Amino acid sequence: MVMRYMEQLNDRVADSLVGRWFLLDGCGKPKTRTGSRFTTEVRAGLTTWAAMAYIISVNATILSDSGGTCVCSQTGLCVNDADYLSCKTEVRQDLITTTAAIAALSTFLMGLLANLPVGLAPGLGLNAYFAYSVVGFHGSGLITYREALAAVFLEGWIFFFLSIIGLRQWLARIMPQSLVLAVGAGIGLFIAFIGLSSSGLGVVGGSTATLVSLGGCKPEDFISPDMPNYCNSRVLRNPTMWLGIFVGGVFTVLLLIYRVRGAILMGIFLTAIVSWPRPTAVTYFPHTDAGDQMFDFFKQVVTFHKLKRIGNAPDYHYRDGRVWYALITFLYVDILDTTGTLYSMAKFAGLRDPVTLDFENSTIAYCVDAFSISMGALVGTSPVTAFIESATGISEGGKTGLTAIVTALAFFVSVFFAPIFASIPPWATGSALVIVGSLMIRNVLEINWNYLGDAVPAFLTIIVIPLTYNIAYGVIAGVLSYVLLNGIPLILRKVTGGRIVPPNYEEAEEWVVPPGSIMPLWILKLLGRRPDEEKVEDIGSGSEASHESRHVSTEKDVTTAQHGTLAGSA
Repeated sequence: MVMRYMEQLNDRVADSLVGRWFLLDGCGKPKTRTGSRFTTEVRAGLTTWAAMAYIISVNATILSDSGGTCVCSQTGLCVNDADYLSCKTEVRQDLITTTAAIAALSTFLMGLLANLPVGLAPGLGLNAYFAYSVVGFHGSGLITYREALAAVFLEGWIFFFLSIIGLRQWLARIMPQSLVLAVGAGIGLFIAFIGLSSSGLGVVGGSTATLVSLGGCKPEDFISPDMPNYCNSRVLRNPTMWLGIFVGGVFTVLLLIYRVRGAILMGIFLTAIVSWPRPTAVTYFPHTDAGDQMFDFFKQVVTFHKLKRIGNAPDYHYRDGRVWYALITFLYVDILDTTGTLYSMAKFAGLRDPVTLDFENSTIAYCVDAFSISMGALVGTSPVTAFIESATGISEGGKTGLTAIVTALAFFVSVFFAPIFASIPPWATGSALVIVGSLMIRNVLEINWNYLGDAVPAFLTIIVIPLTYNIAYGVIAGVLSYVLLNGIPLILRKVTGGRIVPPNYEEAEEWVVPPGSIMPLWILKLLGRRPDEEKVEDIGSGSEASHESRHVSTEKDVTTAQHGTLAGSA
């Protein structure tokens, strides 16, 4: 009886304006998404939200470490300044609302305009670069939080222009695959390190002798009050650390092993629930002024939290060269992130053209992403990007923008539960960051380790990112070493007529120009040309088959994402 009712509902929706707009199976229009049904799209959308919802608390935790618009006027980065920490708490509460709201807006537009089952939200990796490399911990970085938001705002409009002319997606496709994979793996290590540090579990602490060492001690065992998480003795004694490890970590991984949907979100919330009662050793609400303030906000449960600290905060100070340095890095990293993820999701959903390797509504999709980046900056968050967790919804049968619409509506409801998401402690999200990092590091399996010209630049990228706490430095190290180690042998081979060639040169990764035109479909139609008229231009001995191999690793990330996880910057 229920099944028959659902079939009738699916048929009616497919025959409606909604069904024809989203090309549901049975709508009678060309290019119908075969197998797409309304009830399946709803289930897929909720599945995607369950896999993505952890970003609400995780993003707020990472970005609030920058201090936001709070001003530190003391030495020691204000780590013990009660007024500054109170301001920082308000910034985190603002970011909870911002993250859920911009995820709702961007995902809704992606579903409505591009008809893709892809969710968007502020991206992991990009937010870490924003918080720790550009703004710095408590504002100790290159530029201020307001200036960084201005860089993100301009980045969005630059991306919009690059998307219109088709250059954005083409640029990402010409990057050497080994470096693309290495950036994702390096960001995975970076995120895992953040999860293990004082911003998460606290397992790793500081050391005056070796820079880093074991942490996890209680506050009374710090070297001094001005040096928190520098343990003098009795490391690994903090009960909140062990709570995060076993409940947020081990329990979550077991759920992932059994492919439970929303496993990361379950682990975060279970750890948080255990931390909410006040008279316990692991409480997130100690009986202090700051603890009382957080507990009062938590007790509201459902409310609309207005932005107090970060709304419309960009400082358009574009004369500062450091702002442009941050902007250029945002551009490069985000090109790799969103472009690779969208191509992977389109391929997985069966929406990519086998000739041009482009996907349906690609220009609209990239314009939506670019617009969302700029709108996110206006409400105080780091760049928005496509999430590879969208594959969880696609694996549930989501094939149209209706999946994204349902995901967006779930994020919109989350806006009104800001007190709950704001009360998730860092030791609850720390394990999630470590798990995400462990999944992102799997990219190294697809790197070409057989040829040093590919292996060394990839390794430098991976290792420099976490050790310098800076994604940009890792990218620069990888690109420069790649140019040197591959450019010099290329010159020698050309000059000597092919007589001086590395012994295993045939094992080097082939670099090819992507097939098809650099121009998007709408420009080709305007010029009266068809996409299949464009020729494939190869560099060296590349071919369409070798180009397809460049996408294998990205598509393999989808398999991981089907387990309800993030594969990071694609």
